Amino acid sequence: MELDAMPQLSARALAASSNGVLIADARQPSCPIVYANPAFCRMTGYTLDELLGRNCRFLQGEDREQAAVAVLRQAIARGEDAHVVLRNYRKDGSLFWNDLFLSPVPDQDGALAHYIGIVNDITELKEREERLAFHSTHDKLTGLPNRTLFTDRLQQALLQAQRHGGQLALLCIGIDNYAFVNESLGHAGGDQLLAGAAERLRASVRDDDTVALLGGNEFVVILSAVSSPSDAVAVCETIFAALAPAFTLQGQQVHASASIGIVFSPQDGRDGATLLRYADMALTRARELGGAHYQFFASEMNHRTLERIGMEAALRLAVFRDELQLRYQPLADLRSGAVASLEALVRWQHPALGLIPAQRFVPVAEEAGLIGAIGAWVLRRACHDMRTWLDAGLAPLRVAINVSPKQCRDRQFTAQLAATLDEFGLPPSALALEITEAALPQDAAAGPEQLQLLEPLRALGVPLVLDDFGTGYSSLSNLKRYPFDAVKIDCAFIRDIVSDSGDAALSKTIISMAHLLGMQVVAEGVESEAQCDFLRRHSCDLIQGYFFAAPLAPDEVQALLREDRRLPPHLLRVQKQQRTLLLVDDEQNIVSALKRLLRRDDYQIHTANSGAEGLDVLARHAVDVIVSDQRMPGMLGADFLRKAKELYPDTVRIMLSGYTELQSVTDAVNEGAIYKFLTKPWEDEQLRGHIAEAFRLKEIADENERLNLELRTVNHELASANRRLEEVLRQKQQQISRDEISLNVARELLQYLPLPVIGMDDQGMIAFVNAAADHLFRRGGALLGNEACVVLPELFPAEDGFRAMSAGGRRAPGTHEAEIEGARYAVDVYPMGASSTSRGSLITLSRTEEKT
Repeated sequence: MELDAMPQLSARALAASSNGVLIADARQPSCPIVYANPAFCRMTGYTLDELLGRNCRFLQGEDREQAAVAVLRQAIARGEDAHVVLRNYRKDGSLFWNDLFLSPVPDQDGALAHYIGIVNDITELKEREERLAFHSTHDKLTGLPNRTLFTDRLQQALLQAQRHGGQLALLCIGIDNYAFVNESLGHAGGDQLLAGAAERLRASVRDDDTVALLGGNEFVVILSAVSSPSDAVAVCETIFAALAPAFTLQGQQVHASASIGIVFSPQDGRDGATLLRYADMALTRARELGGAHYQFFASEMNHRTLERIGMEAALRLAVFRDELQLRYQPLADLRSGAVASLEALVRWQHPALGLIPAQRFVPVAEEAGLIGAIGAWVLRRACHDMRTWLDAGLAPLRVAINVSPKQCRDRQFTAQLAATLDEFGLPPSALALEITEAALPQDAAAGPEQLQLLEPLRALGVPLVLDDFGTGYSSLSNLKRYPFDAVKIDCAFIRDIVSDSGDAALSKTIISMAHLLGMQVVAEGVESEAQCDFLRRHSCDLIQGYFFAAPLAPDEVQALLREDRRLPPHLLRVQKQQRTLLLVDDEQNIVSALKRLLRRDDYQIHTANSGAEGLDVLARHAVDVIVSDQRMPGMLGADFLRKAKELYPDTVRIMLSGYTELQSVTDAVNEGAIYKFLTKPWEDEQLRGHIAEAFRLKEIADENERLNLELRTVNHELASANRRLEEVLRQKQQQISRDEISLNVARELLQYLPLPVIGMDDQGMIAFVNAAADHLFRRGGALLGNEACVVLPELFPAEDGFRAMSAGGRRAPGTHEAEIEGARYAVDVYPMGASSTSRGSLITLSRTEEKT
């Protein structure tokens, strides 16, 4: 190559290079650009004319305090090579990262003449590095600081607060319905909710506060420099307001709320780990309050947590140390008054804390994964005690045990239950399983597999009881969808059943509804005669509670059963009671006179001197007729009778007064609170007649109620019978379906068997011919439906009894030989029905030898 061509080739190479190249004149003080290749022009956005004559530092704009600029200046001053990375700015103002190699070029005399710069645009590389660095310290979904960066910022905030003697607050925030959104709208909906909540939380705090996402749906906020708890409360209220507007998730409008736990430093803790732990405790307490609450940390929370941790550790040993015990609470039948069954209640005999009830340790067991082991222990101990009572000569008595949701969903539980019953020689009906609604699917669109959750238990023959009905989800459809034999009204509704009209109405509705579905009704927590009497009058079947008996040890159960303890006769559902009268008057001489007058009529008489005392008597005794004065201190007679009508509508109410406050009395009469108004002084016989008429009216109503009760009892029994028949029919239909499947499989198997097979019914008619037999006898015409000995005489030689068998006789299996189509066959007969309900016979033919 000629040397004259080198400059031209070099110029072309520079122009074609993808690297930016520039040349600056070092002989001039401003070092102006004298050359820039096209790549450098594209990189900066400037044309060559716009670059020529300018110093390169104009590309740095106002950003000239970079460390790399100082390095570059030092290299130029020494006349040395330099390699730096600079932040430069294009003509449009956008940033680009410039990887610059700068070299000095001397002239022929060795004097510095030019600088040559080789420039690479590494903007994408720097941005990628920044993204990686950002994601290492921030959550990808929300862009908030992650745990690593949060921990660092919390440590800095704590040091700053300690240095200046200030305090900070830490908020732990949980989105209340995040799990629901995840389940209903999927993880994409949950992610949208978290991203939207993060944006609103950032807008709710100051710029120098930190919002971070630690994982799941829990955010944390560091509030620096708070002066009082009210500052944190103000931020909580701002957060609640920010989250209040609906979020648009997957095209749906969804509302969200938050629960917030609050801790302060240094009051609650001086290190980040402790503050986070305490804030999480406070958040848990806020969620227990129902969500959309904030809760300050209190030292008692830590005590409860430590107690729970200690209880869990001790509970793990309790199962193996045999520290658990069973107590049995009887259920009394309101028709007979006798003990109908027992409920097994587990207790923990703690070495230090004494006897601990189930409600204290069962939730801990569920969270710790110990409920399965405890449930298995309860099952075995209950079966052991039942076996002991039977061996002691006591009559069989059903025992109910509580089954956890985890046990219900365990596919091995039914087999475990059956094996335990078999081990102790108990029938399935000896045990009942009490299941809460928490164990049942709450989705109305639950699939068939979920709806058949209890089918294996039902098929085993174990009665099922829906426990604590009225609490939790209280899904009325569960009464219809699942095969329960009984329903238990929760004690929360029984506690005020005689004084709260709402509880009374709900209880009556549950009783009526369950009876229509053929279920028994048990009332839990019955502690007074008044409660028992209310339940008796409204057709409840069984009661359970301290009124009849407290939970008993196994030996105490034996004593109770031998004693044959029963409810008193007046608390049974069907009875005839003595006429009971209540006299209410603030004048004692009036009360005494009325008692003397009415004593001859053989009434059981109760008295009271005020409306309040009258209500107290009504709460303690069943009363048929009330006679009340109008003018009494504290409560007018009309108001007392109104209240009596509301609480005890079956009573007949009479007012006997010397004062006629027309409006009050008229209103009471019109409202139905007063049956008759009589005046003082009275005429003895007339008053006795009015009261006797009131009792006759009450007895007619009682008789109607008795007949209604008997009708409802019969309807309940019919509904129960229908329910049992439906269950039997369903099981039969399932068995038929299974039998049909088995029959079809057997038919298909025989059809393709290469051995000729013929089936006969018990009358000797051919009912089945497989393909091999049909092919063998194809020349004989149709076989099905014909008498076998007629169409296949070669198979039934008269001398050995086969012909008699084909005509309906039964005989033991046998074999003979027959000649068919020139070949010898062994003919084997197999009578059916020896080990099944099948009837008829099967004939098989196997070839022995060819005819010679």
